Amino acid sequence: MAASTSGYSGVLFRLRKYANKSQSLCRIDNSNFIIRTTWTTGCKHQHQLNVQTKSLPQMVGVVGLEIHAQIHSKSKLFSGSHVRFSDPPNSLVSHFDASLPGTLPVLNRRCVEAAVLTGLALNCTINRKSLFDRKHYFYADMPAGYQITQQRLPIAVNGTLSYSHFEGRKRNHVVTKSVKIKQIQLEQDSGKSLHDDERSQTLIDLNRAGVGLMELVMEPEMCCGEEAGAAVRELQLILQALGTCQANMAEGQLRVDANVSVHHPGEPLGVRTEVKNINSVRHLAKAIDYEIQRQMEVLQSGGTVLNETRAFDSKSGVTIPMRDKEGLQDYRFMPEPNLPPLFVYESKASVPAGADSTQLVLIDRLSSRLPELPSVTRTRLVETYGILREHSFTLVNEDGLVEYFESVVQMTKTEPRKVIGWVMNELLGNLNLQNLKVSQSPVSLCALAEMINLVGSGHISSSTAKKVFQEMWKTPEKTVEQIVKEQDLWMINDKEELQEICRRIVDSHSEEVQIIRGGNKKVLNKLMGEIQKETKGKTNPVQVKAILEEMIF
Repeated sequence: MAASTSGYSGVLFRLRKYANKSQSLCRIDNSNFIIRTTWTTGCKHQHQLNVQTKSLPQMVGVVGLEIHAQIHSKSKLFSGSHVRFSDPPNSLVSHFDASLPGTLPVLNRRCVEAAVLTGLALNCTINRKSLFDRKHYFYADMPAGYQITQQRLPIAVNGTLSYSHFEGRKRNHVVTKSVKIKQIQLEQDSGKSLHDDERSQTLIDLNRAGVGLMELVMEPEMCCGEEAGAAVRELQLILQALGTCQANMAEGQLRVDANVSVHHPGEPLGVRTEVKNINSVRHLAKAIDYEIQRQMEVLQSGGTVLNETRAFDSKSGVTIPMRDKEGLQDYRFMPEPNLPPLFVYESKASVPAGADSTQLVLIDRLSSRLPELPSVTRTRLVETYGILREHSFTLVNEDGLVEYFESVVQMTKTEPRKVIGWVMNELLGNLNLQNLKVSQSPVSLCALAEMINLVGSGHISSSTAKKVFQEMWKTPEKTVEQIVKEQDLWMINDKEELQEICRRIVDSHSEEVQIIRGGNKKVLNKLMGEIQKETKGKTNPVQVKAILEEMIF
């Protein structure tokens, strides 16, 4: 039977917190930290550590990632409960989510389609048959005592994620690499524990319990935090382009566990630690680089790296131990008895006789829905508009900026390489200063295109246009023409007026004129600057230079 939403609104399940003193065991004295620059396989970073030892360039880091991506769906994986962020605690809980006896899971087709679509975008093999399993372990926020996942036969396997990062002194050299994706599996999320240290208790919110997840397991093929961060950022963009996950890490829609070890090249991989639940790309890079250097220094000092789970403290920039993994946990996996095998089909022609193809998941139907992926978009932008490759990354990284840029290009006669300058420097610069999204820009793409056209037609100068842009930002209700007219910013194109202005400057700077006539033409720039100052940037430098040269020589 379908699990329905019920009246658990406002209820907080209370449990005693028995280990609320654990943080005192992990106290770290920040005053002992030193800062040193180290190298790990070509990635340069600063680390904070409290052990002074020589770096080990002969050792390298190895990084693998496990990523939980929350599926963008209106309802949960096995129940009809809604999925919304920051709703009142326990207001989105069905009988099945609370594990009441007699309730049964009903698989959400949207979640299956999202997993298949993600697998196709990441070059995975889609298993036509996959299985669900129960993974048994106790968490207070998981009422059933087990998690429904895919351990034996996941929905997608053997994929590849290509990602790029920048190297070089100016950070403008693009390096592209790839990492293998071992598998993508469907599973349900647990609830959320809210710790109240003052009352020594933990409150349980089950709103998140049962939300659909895709777990993506990446092979240990990266060497440092920068590479791992670039891979996760690329995955974010892909998921957002597909619409399968909103990938907002601040809201827990994308959570990353990093498996980190170090070893000497040519030798077996070292003992790994797992850094859990990292919630930003920046923190991920810092946590991995710290952990690599920590392990190197442990081995350098004759110690042993423990197989343990650690957490990243973003304030101090260090990882701290949570629990060890010396005893292999027996999750007692078993086939999920309430869910049959999950079948997906290649096309309508492969559907069994009598089955309704409209109710099934068809791979070819989903393949036709694949959008332009970020890497393809970047290549197209460079080839179509002749912009720098690093600019293509910035355009794709900002939600809505590609569409904004291309629309402005289509509405102007100016070459795209000049348009990109306005978009990058003026538009994006102001957006970043005020922490705004592209969709929140007070300067519309039509207004920016109108202003750029005025520059291209010679009606206003480039320097004047920058003033106009700032006024457009402050008073978006005014048109570009209104601003230019009110502030008298039209370009001075009348030749006689320009000659009169130039004559005054030449007559008042006789010393500079003699220097120029003596052969030092660089001083001409000073006179041009004086003219720009007097006219408030309303003259064409090329035209002014020609008039000055005619007068002086």
